[in-house]
Amino acid sequence: MTWKERRTITILSAILAVLSIALLIVLGIRYQASRGDTGEDGETAGPLIAAEHEYTALSYDNGSASLSFSLDEAGNWIWSDDPDFPLDDAVITAIIDELSTLKPQQTITNGDTLESYGLDNPTAALTATTAKDAVLTLSLGKATTDGDSYYMLMNGDESTVYIIADTLYNHLKTPIYDMMVLPELPELTERNIQSITIQGTAGEDGTAALSTVLNARHTGEGDSTETSWRCGGSDVTGNETVQALLEDLTGLSIDRCVDYRPSDEALSICGFDSPAATLTVEYTTGTDASQTLTLYIGIKAASGDGRYVQLKDDTTIYLLPTASLDPLMRISVNGLEA
Repeated sequence: MTWKERRTITILSAILAVLSIALLIVLGIRYQASRGDTGEDGETAGPLIAAEHEYTALSYDNGSASLSFSLDEAGNWIWSDDPDFPLDDAVITAIIDELSTLKPQQTITNGDTLESYGLDNPTAALTATTAKDAVLTLSLGKATTDGDSYYMLMNGDESTVYIIADTLYNHLKTPIYDMMVLPELPELTERNIQSITIQGTAGEDGTAALSTVLNARHTGEGDSTETSWRCGGSDVTGNETVQALLEDLTGLSIDRCVDYRPSDEALSICGFDSPAATLTVEYTTGTDASQTLTLYIGIKAASGDGRYVQLKDDTTIYLLPTASLDPLMRISVNGLEA
């Protein structure tokens, strides 16, 4: 190999090395951008909140609603706006747990403007207070480019921006009605149902509402009990609509809350001025005590996945799946002729 050839190879090798270094720099920049990190500090080793705090109050704004919760005298979490609301505190305790283990994925101390992180107009804001009135505040900005994390400020310190997982934000997005302990409908079986009454609504032409009554006749005891059904003077045990109705009643459960304290206007809009159907079930419990379940059925929900319903002596509007009400609604309009 000549001197000139060796020199050429050396020059080309140097150029290749420079290009390789440049490529590594570009890839590093792209990786940081994909993580949303423009800072210098990198990852933070431990949780942001060093000591475990006993929080007694929690409030936050998730961009759609502002919610506040506090511990009552018995140590139970309540919705501050309505202490009687039947709150399932699973989401609240999950938020508290998240705060105690909050570990940033990345820390930015020499980054861009707050606007670039969405922190000039936060997506969500949280305040947690301890029994000793120590206050923690968090502000969440926009999501990172991968959509799995959020920019965050803590305690109003604008000099440090954190990137945290989206877990906390997802908890904050939970609507208040999704935190409600729904009422459990009684367990209904052919063996404990005594009668079923389904009343429709009066016609616009003034015709009377149709009322269909199914009476159970039980014979035998225990596992050998047999049930037949009569409507008027006819045995309708084998009627397909009756069997479909009984199957739906045995699995009947409330899907979700729609309006906890509805206004008169909301009740009217949902069809409770003149319910499309009223279901009354007489049944016995394990002690043979006679009980009554009454459901008022309103119109179909705009979402199309259910109908609005109310329980007797409960003003709350709930939703029941449409499929579980089909036989009931057919009977309310046509009796057992359909």
